[in-house]
Amino acid sequence: MASEAPAAAFARREGGRLRDRVAIVTGGGRGIGRAIALGLAAEGATVAVISRSEEELDAVVADAVELGGDGLALVVDCMDGQALKRAVEEAYVRFGRLDILVNNVGGLVGEVEKLVALNHDDELFEQNLFLNLTTAYYALRAALPHMVEGGYGRVVNIGSGYANHGGGTIAYSAAKHGLVGFTRALAYQAPAGTTVNCLCPGWTDTALLDWGGSDGAVAAKAKAAAQTVQGRVLEPRELVPMAVLLASPDAAGITGQVISVDGGYKV
Repeated sequence: MASEAPAAAFARREGGRLRDRVAIVTGGGRGIGRAIALGLAAEGATVAVISRSEEELDAVVADAVELGGDGLALVVDCMDGQALKRAVEEAYVRFGRLDILVNNVGGLVGEVEKLVALNHDDELFEQNLFLNLTTAYYALRAALPHMVEGGYGRVVNIGSGYANHGGGTIAYSAAKHGLVGFTRALAYQAPAGTTVNCLCPGWTDTALLDWGGSDGAVAAKAKAAAQTVQGRVLEPRELVPMAVLLASPDAAGITGQVISVDGGYKV
């Protein structure tokens, strides 16, 4: 079972790079989303976290406050695009600005045996595309006008090793490849002051490794050992330094990029 790093692992930085910035992190209750949310909070950002689990979100907000920041828990099923847009708007109304969007929500919907080519479930194909790609559109559609209004925008889409390679389920891989295209197209159309990038983790110790129970986690770790230069599964907090950089003013010249933090996955 994936374990979460304590708030103390995300030490607050005085005079942080994201002071007075407001960030939204979808899928922010656990795993990579939680780690990035707390990493942003440690740099001074106010963080609104979105997911279906109120208990997990409340814990992230409490940790953000412990780090000296502020936060907002928004309980939303991101598979409802209009509800996701309303949640983004609620965060804007609460804090009066919106600067950073981390499109992190994703994962697998359905049993693995129903996600293979010969007997793929049609509805599950659509649901997996929506969760891993279309949610990014809805969150972005609500957030972008407020970023333009504030004169500062950072969009960080969380991809996957399967955004650059094959090997995942059909719908998941198609969605993550689509997220790369979404990133690049948006980078061209984003107004001045807004950057758009795709951050791709590889094998990371999140709930996805628990897919199929303990056997799934063992198999994932074996694949990580065989498929990565470092031969290991990364911790979610190892994604944080790059995510914080991409969200910061220091990254003003970085846009349209697909950046991997994956221990050297399939290089």
